[in-house]
Formats: sequence, C-alpha cells, structure tokens
Amino acid sequence: MNIETIEIGGLKSALHAMRNPMDSWAKSDTTFDDGVITIGENDMDLSKRLQEAGTEHAKHLRMVMVYADIKAPRYWWNEFDTYRAGVEKVSCSTMHKLMARPLSEDDFEHECMNDEYLKDAIASINSSMEVWRYSHDQDYKKNVWRGIIQALPQSYLQMRTVMMSYAALRNIVKQREGHKLREWKQFIDWCHTLPESWMIFGG
Repeated sequence: MNIETIEIGGLKSALHAMRNPMDSWAKSDTTFDDGVITIGENDMDLSKRLQEAGTEHAKHLRMVMVYADIKAPRYWWNEFDTYRAGVEKVSCSTMHKLMARPLSEDDFEHECMNDEYLKDAIASINSSMEVWRYSHDQDYKKNVWRGIIQALPQSYLQMRTVMMSYAALRNIVKQREGHKLREWKQFIDWCHTLPESWMIFGG
C-alpha cells in the first residue's frame, strides 16, 4: 500500500468560518505568511472545543480537504468504500487498463501470501490475457475478460485519487484505529503526517 499526498486546501477558510456563529473574527490569532499557516492558541482552543461539542458543531472540519493518490489492495478498498460522506474517489480503470500489459508480483500486496500460489495465479491470468489478445472472436474475448476479472485476487493493487475532508478522516480514524488489517495502520500513520493533524486526532 502506498499513499501520496497531492494537495491540501481550505484550512484558512475553515478557520475563518468557524468564527461565524459568534461573530468572533477579531479573536482570531492565526497568521498566514507566504502560504505558511501558523494556528494561534485562540483558534486552536476554539477548534478543539467545537470538536468536543460534536460533529454538528465542528462543521469547519468539513471544509478542510486533502487530495491523495492511494494505491491499495482490493480487499482494503472494499472496506474504504464504506465511507461516502466527505469522500470522493476517481479510480484507475480495471475494466479499461487491466489487459494493457502482463501482470507481475508488483501488482499485488503479497508479503504474507504464499509465493507459489501468487505466481500460479499470475501465470494463469497472463495466459488468459494472451488468449484474449490474439483472439478475433469478440464474444469469446468478452468471456475471457470476464473470467480474468472474476479470477483476479483480492490482493490486486488499484490506484485511486481520493478527496477527503478532515471531518471524514476524523471519523475514519475513530472507527479503524486498532483494526487488524495492517493497511488501516498505514492509513492512520499517513493521517499523522498531514498539516494540523490534531484536527483529525482530537487534541
């Protein structure tokens, strides 16, 4: 599994908006110099108090967005797809690009998998790809392609560009911390690397 942060935005606007309900903008002590944000004690304290008051009060966290490329196995994506609020995903297409080249072990999460099993699975799929590539019967090719999709191991790595709000990340961390899948620990470790990650972890 690999996660690469692309862009983070909305932090300045979120800190401004969080003061709207009480018209308390004059109390803001966050500075913005040449794109560097230094959150002041007043703003940090208010943000934490809003978080402690519940998600309906910490609306500003929904305005901070992070974009990342995540390359993860299909079994992890099955669990991640549970999250829809504050999350958008654009996937690399298995349907359109799977057949573009032969598969290798690098296309799979396999550190705990039986090597011979994976090698046999890859060899079988690549053999079917060859049949698909050189067949001129379109109906037959569709059946071969369908068989490959059905046989593709859950450890196959798929890349998606994902947009997530800090509120969504806060919810994910709360629900997945301590999960038995190693990939969730990697995901949470990545969350710690994000700017002002205390907004995600609550303090």
